[in-house]
Amino acid sequence: MLVYVDDIIITGNSTSHISRFITSLSTRFSLKDLGDLSFFLGIEVTRTKSGVHSTRSRYIADLLRKANMTNAKPVPTPMESNSSLTLLSGTHLDDATKYRTIVGSLQYRSLTRPDISFSVNKLSQFMHKPTTEHWSAVKRVLRYLSGTSSQGIYLSANNIPSLHAFTDADWAGNKDDYTSTSGYMFILGAIQ
Repeated sequence: MLVYVDDIIITGNSTSHISRFITSLSTRFSLKDLGDLSFFLGIEVTRTKSGVHSTRSRYIADLLRKANMTNAKPVPTPMESNSSLTLLSGTHLDDATKYRTIVGSLQYRSLTRPDISFSVNKLSQFMHKPTTEHWSAVKRVLRYLSGTSSQGIYLSANNIPSLHAFTDADWAGNKDDYTSTSGYMFILGAIQ
């Protein structure tokens, strides 16, 4: 069961258990069954016999429209591999509103796109005083998303419950204060 304010997703592999659970909830709360999941909090859900695929192509299209980049030329990666953004790289933007709006939207977008998480985290570090180079990096993430808008998260119906863990650090990679950025990820299920 996933609850967000007054929206609920109930799923499982036993329809009888799901029905009993919904009946139990409906004795305490007013419920409206909207049928099979297809759209939830901006996430598009496509179900097949082999699993569930969640994307946010409409959200990406809206974001590209907001940034005036609907015809952006796609790039293969969300950030240049040798990128070394710092607080002082570039000239400060006169109005940071658009930068903050787009990066905030990208933070929300990264929930179903872990491939942009590092880039978005890096760009979020400059919200207080973004520069022209930071804005160029934001536009690169948008160009990446324009070419990969149909990608998302796939949950297989035949998942093997195995645990995988990954971790990495850049060891004093921040050129402003020499702090390290580290990250970790745990996956319960098959990696395909």
